[in-house]
Amino acid sequence: MAPLRLHIEGRTFRDSANREVTLRGINVAGDAKFPTSPDLPSNHSEHFYDGDNVSFIDRPFSIDEAHTHFSRLKRWGYSLIRYIFTWEAIEHAGPGKYDEEWIQHTIRVLRLAKDYGFYVFMDPHQDVWSRFTGGCGAPMWTVYAAGLNPRAFPATQAAWVHNTYPDPAKYPKMIWATNYTRLACQVIFTMFFAGREYAPKAIIDGKNIQDYLQDHFVWACRHLAQRIHEAGDIENDVVIGWESVNEPNKGLVGFQDISVIPAEQKLQKGPSPTAWQAILLGSGRSCEMDTWDFGGLGPYKSGTTLVDPKGEMVWLPADYDDSRYGWKRDPGWKLGECIWAQHGLWDPSNDTLLKKDYFAKDPESGLKVDYEYFTNKWFMSYYRKHREALTNVHSDAIMFCQPPVLEIPPSLKGTEDDDPNLVFSPHFYDGVTLMMKKWNRYWNVDVFGILRGRYLSPAFAIKVGETAIRNCFRDQLSAIRREGTDYMGNHPCVFTEIGIPYDMDDKYAYRTGDYSSQLSALDANHFALEGCGANGYALWNYTAMNNHEWGDMWNGEDLSIFSLDDKALPLSPNRYPQDQKSANNSTMSVDRSSPAFSNSRSSNNSPISPRNLKQTLSTPSLSSQRSSTPAEIGSNPGYRAAEAFVRPSPIATAGDVISYGFDLRNCTFTLALECKEAATEDAPTETFLPEYHFPRDATDVEVSSGKWTISVDDEDGGMIQRLRWWHDKGKQSLTVKGVKIRSGTSLGQDEEAPGYLEWCQQTGCRVM
Repeated sequence: MAPLRLHIEGRTFRDSANREVTLRGINVAGDAKFPTSPDLPSNHSEHFYDGDNVSFIDRPFSIDEAHTHFSRLKRWGYSLIRYIFTWEAIEHAGPGKYDEEWIQHTIRVLRLAKDYGFYVFMDPHQDVWSRFTGGCGAPMWTVYAAGLNPRAFPATQAAWVHNTYPDPAKYPKMIWATNYTRLACQVIFTMFFAGREYAPKAIIDGKNIQDYLQDHFVWACRHLAQRIHEAGDIENDVVIGWESVNEPNKGLVGFQDISVIPAEQKLQKGPSPTAWQAILLGSGRSCEMDTWDFGGLGPYKSGTTLVDPKGEMVWLPADYDDSRYGWKRDPGWKLGECIWAQHGLWDPSNDTLLKKDYFAKDPESGLKVDYEYFTNKWFMSYYRKHREALTNVHSDAIMFCQPPVLEIPPSLKGTEDDDPNLVFSPHFYDGVTLMMKKWNRYWNVDVFGILRGRYLSPAFAIKVGETAIRNCFRDQLSAIRREGTDYMGNHPCVFTEIGIPYDMDDKYAYRTGDYSSQLSALDANHFALEGCGANGYALWNYTAMNNHEWGDMWNGEDLSIFSLDDKALPLSPNRYPQDQKSANNSTMSVDRSSPAFSNSRSSNNSPISPRNLKQTLSTPSLSSQRSSTPAEIGSNPGYRAAEAFVRPSPIATAGDVISYGFDLRNCTFTLALECKEAATEDAPTETFLPEYHFPRDATDVEVSSGKWTISVDDEDGGMIQRLRWWHDKGKQSLTVKGVKIRSGTSLGQDEEAPGYLEWCQQTGCRVM
């Protein structure tokens, strides 16, 4: 049996030559959260409730456009794709009705990803459950299965949904995330993970709602995995594994008192009901509640407001026709009534709360429930079902296990779940920047340290100065990684989401082309990723449709590293003085007469083969069409802070990586490694060196031993510059110095990175 292209050895990824692989990844794509037909970004309302009749074909992009996007991502140095798809994309038409056309489109896109040498893992994505509860993920029929009427969500504030908001342009920023603490998500997530214990009357087709929803979700993922397996040339060659589910949430499980806001609920914005007030609103009662906003030090109470549904109920009416989806609801589950009233939590006849601690304990064990208990019992029960279903199809699948965000990971170390093919896949966002949409270079907060009780007061968690902020990010990521090892065992750690908002400072960059704030924030996040000891990451995100007006086309978010209204970072423009010379006066440390030199980017006569030329001619240009963003929004193109995310990184290391990092300000990359044997001729240490930072005539290389070359090749279908290093055994070090530039500002001219053929023409390449 041939060795796997990528496998896990202890806490590292290894390639077929047993080199350590560092995964530099990107989430593709943000616009896979909503359908193409009809085209329904979250600011559109027409046909929104016709959720059964949709199609996600051409997500994340069409086959014709795939070359453009994959070429761009390859040139930016990405090797890993977290492939975003939703349950809705597979099973939108109804329970057990799979969209085979979308599946075949997905397989075609994955085959193209294979041509570009990407590693791909599949992410069954959700945010606050579904598009119909204000996010993305599950099909509309799951909301009806839970006994809820999505058309009643606006009146009852059971969910804040961008598509149904009166003025989409004024939808409050980041309020979508508070849907986790509103009725619709609280009900559905409680049912999905722990319905057997807390909603035993919720029986559908003879199953508790927990099993009904989990089975359909897991079966849908398994069906996609089966089709990928049957394709024959994708599994392991490009699709290396599967993630559990994006950002799982416990719903109401563990609430000690539903009449108060739990102390652990850190995010509050807008009208902020207690779980009890949400239940009352869902039954048509009016409630006066606190309103909250988000400031530099977190949420703060801003006032009170009266929310009056005017008698409208969120629960499906008693005469709702369940035959629409072909299921049979048990007579003991009465429509037209609150599911929690049916379980004795409260008395609708006089609105009396009877069991405020209903969710406080595990009904089976009688033990008090907190998030750690939830994760170990209910999340892990789901995870085992998910893992078994997928590995029965894809036996070598790497399982990316994502526990609830920033919560204590499950205790797997030394248990049967301590799977050698497991990866810890946490998320991290700088909450201050994300919520405020502003980069504060003066202070930030150690959020993870606060959550873990490391400070007597939150005031001690404040970090002052940009250096302290950068170190704080790195230390938080390091602590998250170490915690994963402590609880889950010796496994790789990949941060599968991290990113920054681009629409900072009221879209100042879009009006001026000055992305210096975004560049500083991105560089701080990458500094943390490179310094925390993780095995890789997947930046959030790449959205093919992003523009300056609507961002990622979803809930007002704007985190895409690509936009139709910005320009791509050029490969190697003449942006440094012509008389600037490298101290080495060479991009090689070996004899220029050697055979290797003729294939090096050091030469102006770098040859391309007929195969390469054919591929070049068949690959669409990387130039982007401009969007229709109004001028008043601001459409002054910049590089979109690409100087910070197009950065050098190890690709494959002979031995073990000790540390690596890129100093953007001084344009210096360093790598330290240790190996038991010297790098072989066929398997040197390889590093991605972006030409923008490291042009061929202005790069200095220092190594502790051995020889090296810098060359540009299209080994994986996308032209990238690599440094290959043949070093001795033992501890070794590499330092590469490029060109220091002034970053973050707009382009001086309408310039796009040249395509491969244009580059060949400009540099005098010759066809052999």
